[in-house]
Amino acid sequence: KELDARRKKEKSVPLTTRLAQAGLGSWTPQKFWIASGVSGAVGFVLAFVIGGHLLGAAAMGFGTGLGLPRWVLGFLKKRREKAFLRALPDAVDVIVRGIKAGLPLFESIKVVAADSPEPLKSEFNAIIETQTIGMPLGEACARLYERMPLPEANFFGIVIAIQQKSGGNLSEALGNLSKVLRDRKKMA
Repeated sequence: KELDARRKKEKSVPLTTRLAQAGLGSWTPQKFWIASGVSGAVGFVLAFVIGGHLLGAAAMGFGTGLGLPRWVLGFLKKRREKAFLRALPDAVDVIVRGIKAGLPLFESIKVVAADSPEPLKSEFNAIIETQTIGMPLGEACARLYERMPLPEANFFGIVIAIQQKSGGNLSEALGNLSKVLRDRKKMA
């Protein structure tokens, strides 16, 4: 039942969350709907000028008003997720090397946030910000999955959360995670 509830929740993601997942965190839902209306109007005008039929132009305007912005949002989300997945194994390796060198986990995460490419940089900065305001680091890393709904991000959050609660060799666990991430990439 919990799995069904989680899948249902994943399917009905609010627009603000979808905008953030696509890397458009500065956009508001109102701005998105305005852009949808503008694209619908442009689609209507273009179809009317080219085809001349009012019904066909209305259908084209409806399609470009609702379909095109959602398609662009999905495209941007997938592109951002691919860039995140390309950089995540290297970031985990940086964290592992930092921990082996004696840096605390939080400082290693700061290094990743400072030196990583963009989708990873903003997500790790979000982890740093939520931890700075008082959220435990394990929970802040577990929230990464909400912003980046990928199994790999979930794996990272789970490894950090379990280590924070139970202890253990974090560098070994993250090293194994890095290996798993690279193997999943090869299999894909």
